[in-house]
Amino acid sequence: MGNTASQDVKSSPVAAATEAVAAVVAAEAPKKKICCACPETKKLRDECIVEHGEAACGKWIDAHKQCLRREGFNV
Repeated sequence: MGNTASQDVKSSPVAAATEAVAAVVAAEAPKKKICCACPETKKLRDECIVEHGEAACGKWIDAHKQCLRREGFNV
């Protein structure tokens, strides 16, 4: 009855911290696959590279990278 070992595990500070970390990681994780994220900037980037070459398309490459970062990808 007065046994502290029978306390609920979820009420411990370690369990609360673990749940908080898991929630943060889940919130920061990308919700899409990288191939499906930012289709608009991906299309512009790809068309520019095909027509003008990678060296001439830095603006579109950077725009796509920024979009991917907003979606939660580390690029």
